[in-house]
Amino acid sequence: MQVISDITQLREKRRQWQIDGKVIAFVPTMGNLHHGHLRLVQTAKGKADIVVASIFVNPLQFGPDEDLDAYPRTLEHDKAALEALGVDVLFTPTVNDIYPRGLEQQTFVEVPGISYMICGASRPGHFRGVATIVCKLFNMVQPNLAFFGEKDFQQLQVIRAMVQDLSMNLQIHGVPTVREPDGLAMSSRNNYLTSEEREKAPFLYRCLRELSDHLELGRRDFRRLISDYSTQLTEAGFKVDYIEIRDAATLLHPSHEDTRLVILAAAFMGKTRLIDNICVELKDGD
Repeated sequence: MQVISDITQLREKRRQWQIDGKVIAFVPTMGNLHHGHLRLVQTAKGKADIVVASIFVNPLQFGPDEDLDAYPRTLEHDKAALEALGVDVLFTPTVNDIYPRGLEQQTFVEVPGISYMICGASRPGHFRGVATIVCKLFNMVQPNLAFFGEKDFQQLQVIRAMVQDLSMNLQIHGVPTVREPDGLAMSSRNNYLTSEEREKAPFLYRCLRELSDHLELGRRDFRRLISDYSTQLTEAGFKVDYIEIRDAATLLHPSHEDTRLVILAAAFMGKTRLIDNICVELKDGD
């Protein structure tokens, strides 16, 4: 595995791959890799000739009171894990490489509508930061395929919309959420949990599964369901940011005729913000 930080060097590699007719897959990350990230790489390996991964902790997507400085940075461990999986190139740009004119002068990309709701309402500017960095990385790597985890469901929808709206010539692949044996969605921020908090954290997923069961059995009193499970989470020690039931394609509030829904949730356990989601396929006429 070659580790490249220089954009010019990366583009030279990309030019040679193109001459050789290689299919290039890209897995962008912020590092501190867990099995969810590695599943993205494994999936990419099965669909492409070349796999490029990146590690860049993007300051543009962190709010002023969020954990940019504390975000775990484990580059040597991450290098070893990616090399063991056969990644061809690890791209590790610096903040100066990505934002040479500084964050205040950076041209940005913003997907309207979907970026302002749900998680976007809780974290103003977050998805603008995500769309901007992903767009820049796509321009640098120029992949044929790119892979993202479905745990960040709204992020995945934002990126898909950006690619479509800007006529980018690549395919976006969502990869199912990887979970711990007790159901907790894997996340780099899980390391923040104390042992006591870690024991409580899987209750978020259990609530989503129960809520999903209610929907599959025909309940459509969405507000009541959301209220009931928000109360359960609060009583279990969570500080609920949101629970939402939305149309899975548009993330708009669903009608009673919609058959593909997604339940999205974010809640704090202690200082750790956990997010999760479940898609629900309903039979016509339920």
